[in-house]
Amino acid sequence: MQGTEIEAVKAYLTQLQQTICSRLEGEEPLARFVEDRWQHHSGGGGQTRVLYDGEVFEQGGVNFSHVRGERLPASATAHRPELAGRSFQALGVSLVIHPRNPYVPTSHANVRFFIAEKAGESPIWWFGGGFDLTPFYPRLDDVVHWHRSARAACEPFGPEVYPRFKRWCDEYFFLKHRNETRGVGGLFFDDLNEWGFERSFAFMRSVGDHYLSAYLPIVQARKATPYGDRERAFQLYRRGRYVEFNLVYDRGTLFGLQSGGRTESILMSLPPVVNWRYNWRPEPGSAEEALYRDYLAPRDWLGSGL
Repeated sequence: MQGTEIEAVKAYLTQLQQTICSRLEGEEPLARFVEDRWQHHSGGGGQTRVLYDGEVFEQGGVNFSHVRGERLPASATAHRPELAGRSFQALGVSLVIHPRNPYVPTSHANVRFFIAEKAGESPIWWFGGGFDLTPFYPRLDDVVHWHRSARAACEPFGPEVYPRFKRWCDEYFFLKHRNETRGVGGLFFDDLNEWGFERSFAFMRSVGDHYLSAYLPIVQARKATPYGDRERAFQLYRRGRYVEFNLVYDRGTLFGLQSGGRTESILMSLPPVVNWRYNWRPEPGSAEEALYRDYLAPRDWLGSGL
C-alpha cells in the first residue's frame, strides 16, 4: 500500500464533504454549515461541519476525519482478531441529516477506509460505508427512488452487489430490542478488499457520489408539505429510535468512543430534539400505524412493492 493511495482516498473524501455541504446549503435560504477543525490525541484529526436551526434542516452534520492510533479498539478487533496489536489509520466522511419537516426523512451516509499495519507484516486494509433512509411519514415512490439510486451505485460492479449490500443494510440497521428496522434501508458494506484497491475504491466513490442524487429529490418534493403538532410529536418520538440505535449498536459510534475520538464529532449524529413516550402505540388505521405496518421490515422495494 503506497502513501499516494491513502492521499487519493483523502482527497476524494475532503471533496465529497465539500460537495455535500454545498448542495445541502442550496436547499436553505439562510442557514450555513459552520466548520470546526480538530486534532486527534494520537495523530491526525478532522473537520466537522454542522448546520443548525435551518428552515429545511433542523440539524445536519457532515464530518471528515483522518485519525491515527497505535492500536485498534475492541469494537474493531472483536470480529477481526488478526488486527490486534496493529497501528491504524482511519479516514472517512460520515453525515446525518435531521430535517425539520416530519414528511422529509432523516438520512445517513458514511464512506470510510481503514489500514492496519505491523512491522514485518503486510498491511491489512478495507473500505466500508453505505447510506440509509429513516422516514416518519413515508411515501412509496420516495422509497423506490432511494433504492433505485442505491442500485445504480452498485450496477457497474455486478448484478449481485446491490442485493448483497441491501440485505446487509437491512440486517445491520435493525433494532433487535424493538424487532424493527431503523428505516427503509439502503446499502451497507464493510471489510471490502476482495476486489483489490482500485475497484474497491471506485465502489466507495460510487456510493458516496450517489447519496445526493438519492436524497435531494426527496427533500425537494416533501419540504413544503404542511404539518401540525401531531406530525411533529410523532417525528420526535421516532427520533428516539435513532438515538437507541446509535448508542447501542452503531459500530462507528463505538469505534469513535473506544478509540478516544472527539466526542462532539462522534455524537453529532444525534437529533437536536427527541421524545420518548412510555408504551406508545399508533392509532389503528392512522398514517403513523402505516409506518409500522408497511415500512419497518425488510422488503424488496424494487420488486413486489407494497
